[in-house]
Amino acid sequence: MRLTAATLDAPDARALADFYLRLLPGWRVWRGEDGPDWVHIRPPDGGTGLSFQTEPAYRPPLWPSAPDRQQMMMHLDIEVDDLAAETARAVAEGARLAAFQPQGDVRVLLDPAGHPFCLYTERDRQAQ
Repeated sequence: MRLTAATLDAPDARALADFYLRLLPGWRVWRGEDGPDWVHIRPPDGGTGLSFQTEPAYRPPLWPSAPDRQQMMMHLDIEVDDLAAETARAVAEGARLAAFQPQGDVRVLLDPAGHPFCLYTERDRQAQ
């Protein structure tokens, strides 16, 4: 048994996949799995990928969570070499910096569909 992907719902699967293809260098659409309502992307080494599914009733999660609101079901942690530079690049590609930042060495951003994701550097984490 092997995990092949985590799937993110979105109002537009293609648009969200395009964002992550710009964000994650070298990632590509996997073996023709590219349609209007479903896209699967993988890293260059063929490891675990991300899939995107169009969901017409999609509601973005609230970050941070609050009672009786759409809850975050999961988030992505993405290791980077330069936290400031990659945060700026993610914003330039269409992400938004979340207003609530719970840790100084991690940046929480929201992708264009509102899914939270974190950028961090392993170097910063090892220094703690």
